[in-house]
Amino acid sequence: MIGSPSAQLAGAEDWKAVNEDLTVSCRYAIKNQTTGDRLLVRVVAVNSGGRSPPATIADPILVKEVGARPKVRLPRFLRQRYVKKVGEKINLVIPFSGKPKPVVTWLKDGEPLDPKRANIRTSDTDSILFVRQAERVDSGSYEMCVKVEDFEDKAAIIIQIIELPGPPASIKVADVWGFNVALEWTAPKDNGNTEITGYTVQKADKKTGDWFNILEHYTRLNATISDLIMGNTYTFRIFAENKCGLSEECARTKEEATIVKEVIDYKPTPFVERDFTEAPKFTTVLNDRSTTVGYSTKLLCSVRGSPKPKIMWMKNKMILNNMDNPKYRMISTGGICTLEIRKPGQYDGGEYVCRAENQLGKVDTGCKLEVKSKY
Repeated sequence: MIGSPSAQLAGAEDWKAVNEDLTVSCRYAIKNQTTGDRLLVRVVAVNSGGRSPPATIADPILVKEVGARPKVRLPRFLRQRYVKKVGEKINLVIPFSGKPKPVVTWLKDGEPLDPKRANIRTSDTDSILFVRQAERVDSGSYEMCVKVEDFEDKAAIIIQIIELPGPPASIKVADVWGFNVALEWTAPKDNGNTEITGYTVQKADKKTGDWFNILEHYTRLNATISDLIMGNTYTFRIFAENKCGLSEECARTKEEATIVKEVIDYKPTPFVERDFTEAPKFTTVLNDRSTTVGYSTKLLCSVRGSPKPKIMWMKNKMILNNMDNPKYRMISTGGICTLEIRKPGQYDGGEYVCRAENQLGKVDTGCKLEVKSKY
């Protein structure tokens, strides 16, 4: 047994076969129909004995597209706060999918969009949010909803429109001491719809009137300005800063800060003359030593004292003199006392003494010199 399905538009009188050849299957797909039509369908069984009476579906069948749940495909950069400056253009393209074509709606902070501020253009695959010149009133939470029958999908976009901040609300000179000035100020009343990132502090000398930066990107609400010049008078001003830049206006101190010249009354301490006089004292004494006949030798010692001591050399308690005996050469320089004995003989051996003497006393140091023969 085989079958022959046929279809009829609801309200029409004629039936039309939808298959050219008989089919043995108990299923059949009617293709190439117009979306929205309502069809009546009947099936006739056929065998060698002929055709059976038709079996008809009681209610018309609505022709519609194969459905696909709607989905908003939000770009990655819109999954975080979207920031624009005042006056810039907003042009966001949001793709979506779904069958049949989804119905797209937009809300801002839960309310319909103001057509005077934003334009929406929607195609089969995306929706565009367009703002020609952004203002701070355009900041908020935007919600895009795509809906197919009973299914819907939503995506939220946070848009923040920012601009330059206002100036600090107030500023004052808190204290002046030495070469320093302490400033205090308060945050701006208008932060430009974004957080304040810092402050720029400037100073001007009353003599020149020129402004110079002394602090940039400074984050605190007080500062100590140092290394100011004594005798000068200063005025200060402060700009607030956010992501857009420095405020166009500034807060300026009403009072001036003068670095006063300090008068120092110098009272010198009375001069006390010290007594540097000192009796002679040997810091290095003579040491016993030996030498060989014919080889010159030196005896060395060092002495200190004030006034400068007079140096005298003695051999076996007899005073030596350069003029009397050229064999001996006596030198005293910088407290170093030297007795040079030129080519000594065996009779030059004995006890040698160096004596240092000034008004405060005298002191001796002595040694024994042994002169050995060559053989």
